[in-house]
Amino acid sequence: MSRSQLAPGVEVVAVPDGGLAVRTADGEFLRVAAGEAHRGELLARLAGGAAERVDAEVDRLVAAFEGAGYAEECGGADRAMWPVERRDVLLLGAPVLTKPLAGYLEAAGAAPRFGRPGDWETDEPAAVVWCLDGPVSEGLWDAADRLPERGIAWSRCHLEGWQAYVEPLAAVAGDVTSAQVRARRLAATPAHRELAAYWHGPRTGSPVRLAEPAAGLLAALLADDLTWWATGARDEDGLPARRRLRRVDLRTLTVTAHPVLPVPDVAAMPEVRTHRPGAQGAATSGHSR
Repeated sequence: MSRSQLAPGVEVVAVPDGGLAVRTADGEFLRVAAGEAHRGELLARLAGGAAERVDAEVDRLVAAFEGAGYAEECGGADRAMWPVERRDVLLLGAPVLTKPLAGYLEAAGAAPRFGRPGDWETDEPAAVVWCLDGPVSEGLWDAADRLPERGIAWSRCHLEGWQAYVEPLAAVAGDVTSAQVRARRLAATPAHRELAAYWHGPRTGSPVRLAEPAAGLLAALLADDLTWWATGARDEDGLPARRRLRRVDLRTLTVTAHPVLPVPDVAAMPEVRTHRPGAQGAATSGHSR
């Protein structure tokens, strides 16, 4: 029989009335309907111990914990190792962000390296991450948006004043690109002309200097998305990394997640055939007015 243990962040609490409660990773408390199960045996099993006695009720409860995601097979974390074929991660952009990101990725098992835009043409990495400490200039990320079509994962973040944006990770063709994020953001704001002008520039203002905690938070969010992609681990944030735009307030370090979907291609205008007056059977092609 495989052994199970409580998932990280999940705890079991003994309640004064003699019952048990689960504190979930989100901080919610749930009562455990233990029934006739032996409490000591249940706690031992959830701590990763081997079964010392046959107890169908304990088996049922452990299976329920596993089914709800509150317990996992012992050694489960070891299975989520970073695959060798996805270890090569190319980091581009602002060192204030790429340096802490490299540390997080190395700790997770990746092999990050620093480079320049276009380096993916000579030695294809498994993933590319581009970090900017300012807005994205027009067309800067157009070439990188095509990386998922070649099987290269594509992740990025940028700053707009005191707001930072961690965009959805794109892993395959059809995932959300940076151009599509811009289109979605323009469509969602009544100030679309102003926002487009802000992106295009020129702009007058003082640049924001990223403090170490803010840079570390952005790097951790990017590393989390890449780890999810590399290991296939379950995404616990409610929205999958490939459909999630995260906005970070750099003053309060508040993170808000927003769903974002790909923008479908615009259909071509259909050809309309019109007849010339007085010319029976003759026709010209063009768009009607």
